[in-house]
Amino acid sequence: MMKVPVTRLGFGAAPIGNLYREISDEEAFGAVESAWQNGVRYFDTAPHYGLGLSERRLGVALTGRPRSEYVISTKVGRLLEPNDAGGDDLAAGGFAVPAKFRRVWDFSADGVKRSLESSLDRLGTDHVEIVYLHDPDDHWEQAFSEGYPALESLRAQGVVGAIGVGMNQWEMPERFVRETDIDVVMLAGRYSLLEQPALPSFLPACGERGVSVVAAGVFNSGLLSRPEVPSSAKYNYGDAPVELVSRARAIAEVCKRHEVTLPQVAIQFPMGHPAVACVVIGSRTAEQMDANSSYFETPIPSELWDELRSERLLGEEVPTP
Repeated sequence: MMKVPVTRLGFGAAPIGNLYREISDEEAFGAVESAWQNGVRYFDTAPHYGLGLSERRLGVALTGRPRSEYVISTKVGRLLEPNDAGGDDLAAGGFAVPAKFRRVWDFSADGVKRSLESSLDRLGTDHVEIVYLHDPDDHWEQAFSEGYPALESLRAQGVVGAIGVGMNQWEMPERFVRETDIDVVMLAGRYSLLEQPALPSFLPACGERGVSVVAAGVFNSGLLSRPEVPSSAKYNYGDAPVELVSRARAIAEVCKRHEVTLPQVAIQFPMGHPAVACVVIGSRTAEQMDANSSYFETPIPSELWDELRSERLLGEEVPTP
């Protein structure tokens, strides 16, 4: 059971930080409002998303709602320092915002505390429930020996309710699961309808250690986000390889035969594993959030899972909802 209770569907706030393209404040606020109306009470953000724009917009959008009724998670590891060079962040960071700040990797104890203080200021709140070490792929030593103990101390003081790590790989998170006392892992892209490399070792470790998993990137950067898979689909933040496009199309055909769509099945798939507490999905507009919520609630016939297994598009050992 998740140490900090979250709704089964969570709101990923990277898109409202102008991920890949600019959106208006009204669109961003509409996406959050739609999430709220659809029963979502878990909102995830990070300083990285739009150089702070995601946190600022999320804070404004949640203003006036009872603070005890929702959960916020943010992340540490990238400090935002003033940048006088100008330009925009699209090429460097993937967000369509002016590059008024630059990201500085810092998993030190001081960096963690400074990052969290700045996040609270941008969010306009005095606390967040969950804090993740964000993408420490190349910073294991500092994240493990300095960043994690700092978060552990904040948890012990009651400043945060749960601590963890958020990454696009499963191997380093498994080290954190086995070698620390984290509560939760946000796992992006590595446990999806398309691929399950986290299944043999990582997820059992989470089960053994009582660590909850928040599944993110369930559409694998877009490859599973549409009923019909285009050849130009994205995977893991880049162009999807031909063989993965073919696999996604084969899965989509099975979905169609059972009168459901690929995104409906993809968004629900991770919830079949007992270690997975929540699926977090990014939405940039109210319409997108409404659609994602609808996908999450659509009944999936059990025969679909059987056919995916018989077609060898899903392993016999893979648990399903």
